[in-house]
Amino acid sequence: MTVFRSFRVAALTALGALLATGASAQQTIKIGELNSYKAQPAFLDPYKKGWELAVEEINAAGGVLGRKLEVISRDDGANPGDAVRVAEELVTREGVSMLTGTFLSHIGLAVTEFAGKRQVFFLAAEPLTDKITWQNGNRYTFRLRASTYMQVAMLIPYAVESKKKRWALVYPNFEYGQSAAGWFKDMMKAKVPDVEFVTEQAPPLGRVDAGAVVQAIDDAKPDGIFNVLFGADLAKLVREGTTRGTFKNRTVVSLLSGEPEYLDPLKEEAPVGWIVTGYPWDEINTPEHKGFAAAYQKRWNDYPRLGSIVGYITIKSLAAGIAKAGSTDTEKLISAFRGLKLDSPAGPIVYRASDHQSTMGAWVGEIAMKGGRGTMRNFKYVDGAAVLPSDAEVKKLRPAGM
Repeated sequence: MTVFRSFRVAALTALGALLATGASAQQTIKIGELNSYKAQPAFLDPYKKGWELAVEEINAAGGVLGRKLEVISRDDGANPGDAVRVAEELVTREGVSMLTGTFLSHIGLAVTEFAGKRQVFFLAAEPLTDKITWQNGNRYTFRLRASTYMQVAMLIPYAVESKKKRWALVYPNFEYGQSAAGWFKDMMKAKVPDVEFVTEQAPPLGRVDAGAVVQAIDDAKPDGIFNVLFGADLAKLVREGTTRGTFKNRTVVSLLSGEPEYLDPLKEEAPVGWIVTGYPWDEINTPEHKGFAAAYQKRWNDYPRLGSIVGYITIKSLAAGIAKAGSTDTEKLISAFRGLKLDSPAGPIVYRASDHQSTMGAWVGEIAMKGGRGTMRNFKYVDGAAVLPSDAEVKKLRPAGM
């Protein structure tokens, strides 16, 4: 009898523990996050700190729908096949309710396709290719950051105002770079019909031969340069071009080059005068941004980069969408995100119903020196809504029935 009673007590204890575990699991909202952390640490280390800060703030305030957020994060290996495998594991093994993240455009496209096939909600945080919300878009995928089209459109007025006719293009040879170069040519032709593109240099991502690229630019004798290189490739281009005087007396417009992730490593070599999209974090004086920057610095003892604000707004967006939906059900999330409005450190944002693109904008200005490092001057924040095509135009770009 004693043995039976002991067995029964043990069984009931085990059952209670199992039920408690199940109840605990139901108390969290699981978000699956995947990104190229090892391949792109300059942007994604701050990005992770940004989303971690957002999770901590939300959970400290009681979570969403009375449940804490739990982010299960994985590295996608900067490879589309690995990214799809990781996404599948997050959905099937970890039981996440939604997916978010990705950095490189071809990775974002792979996860977009996965989300459509598996009918999983996906908020693409960072990848810039327009195909995510247009040509390859699906009803399950939304995107936060200003796309390639949007950021090129922000720079076009400066390129036109420069009155330069002969342009050299430099871009990494993958989806993001190809798309940026294509949009720049299309938009410039529309504004300046007699514009010339005298050379295009498209080195492989992460393997730029800066000497050869700079020589090709000089040989073509452009009077303007449109650059899309970033990270270590950008640093090599800047150093080689500065040494040879390639940028002297030439207008340079450049995507992303004003972001601290890519500007800070150049230090005193920052290319003063380039017209760029970026993030002058210490010069933005809106109450929303100052509050975010102060909280970030207090938490991490470091200043925010653009990745920080993208990661932060990504999780805040998901929390707002879940709250509006009143559920983590995929269809309800889709309905909630269509037209979702939220305030952010970058100002008010709306996720458009027509193409699932957010109206988060970007800061545009000139690179300058301040305290021995590069910063931005004469900058302004361009609302993404001001550079997006109309709903009617988007309808032609999106797959039918989306």
